Amino acid sequence: MSETLREVISEAAIAARVAELGREISAQYAGLDVVMVGVLKGALPFMADLLRALDFCPDLDFVRVASYGDGVAPGELRFLMDLETDIAGRHVLLVEDIVDTGRSLAYLSNMLEKRQPASLKVCTLLDKPYRREAAVTVDFVGFAAPPVFLVGYGMDIGERLRRLRGVYELIR
Repeated sequence: MSETLREVISEAAIAARVAELGREISAQYAGLDVVMVGVLKGALPFMADLLRALDFCPDLDFVRVASYGDGVAPGELRFLMDLETDIAGRHVLLVEDIVDTGRSLAYLSNMLEKRQPASLKVCTLLDKPYRREAAVTVDFVGFAAPPVFLVGYGMDIGERLRRLRGVYELIR
């Protein structure tokens, strides 16, 4: 399948913003016991780059929730993988690739809060607050996202295009 792509955020712009986020998050969590939780699969490249931008070494864990499948419209939310780490009393940084409707984030935040972390903050590469269906708080935002379907830098369409180093609009 051949797609037409238009670059929205370059690899260089992502690298610069991730470095800024790393400094901001490092200052916020100085001296604290932190667990960085990545939301698979899309957040993996962002989380890896963000981890290298931190000046501390958090524990790492992952969750997986699926809501898109092969399409471009949100579908049924499915919980696929849980944490292995006990987060009770620890500071949790949940790392997302994109916050769109907020449904997945609301679900995950509720699930994690029940486990009594010392704090729970959210960092996302891309934010679409104008698409919210659920009230959620995003503490660290890489970029405001335009109202288009985005791929690359971990985000996909039918498991394709995750490998792209920038963020692109998928033109259909």
